[in-house]
Amino acid sequence: MRNNLKKARNAAGLTHRKMAIMLGIHERYYKAVESGERLGAIWMWDRLEDLFGINQRVLRENHPGTGDSRQIRPDNQQS
Repeated sequence: MRNNLKKARNAAGLTHRKMAIMLGIHERYYKAVESGERLGAIWMWDRLEDLFGINQRVLRENHPGTGDSRQIRPDNQQS
């Protein structure tokens, strides 16, 4: 799940459908990008960066589900 993208969308008060319309894509495609199932086109990430004012590298971060054992420690070391 791309939690940063989801948080940015929610903070802007936008639904999946509204985001898809703004981007000119199908809602199913947007949901797949936000869930991390699809990578997403470069132009789309450029547009999202402009819309939210958040670097696309941050928006693209994919946070695995709770079953993932890797966690980032405060000292930036992974377990």
